[in-house]
Amino acid sequence: MTITIRPTRAEDESRCLELLSMLRGTPPEPEWASVFRALLDGERGLVLVADEAGILLGSAAVSFNLAMRYGGIYCQLEELIVDPAARGRNLGGSLLEAAINAAKAKGAAEFGLYLIQSTTHNRPFYEKYGLQTVGDEMRMPLGPAKVT
Repeated sequence: MTITIRPTRAEDESRCLELLSMLRGTPPEPEWASVFRALLDGERGLVLVADEAGILLGSAAVSFNLAMRYGGIYCQLEELIVDPAARGRNLGGSLLEAAINAAKAKGAAEFGLYLIQSTTHNRPFYEKYGLQTVGDEMRMPLGPAKVT
């Protein structure tokens, strides 16, 4: 089957929260739904999903932040989740590439993420897509920032 990477829609909410719950290892928090809904318009960030015939196998959430040091916006990967049953199909890589492309399209000067102790083993994965380690973060310059 074909997998489509696309922006999330309102009807994806419950599955996206379920995926986040898998990542966090906790039941969904009420605040998650309100943040999900706030990201639907794509202004402050967005959620992308890997959709295979209507089944969501993974998601990537990014935020768009404004910083004087960039003269505009930069993009931060907040969550990247692939259902354990769907791993090994390059869904994480496809979601990451789509997130980087969305950041470029938005005019972000940089794309980055934080690795925490439990995710440092993912460093080689992110390096494969061009991110470089800067302290506790991984960053990728994208070009001049836009002010939105």
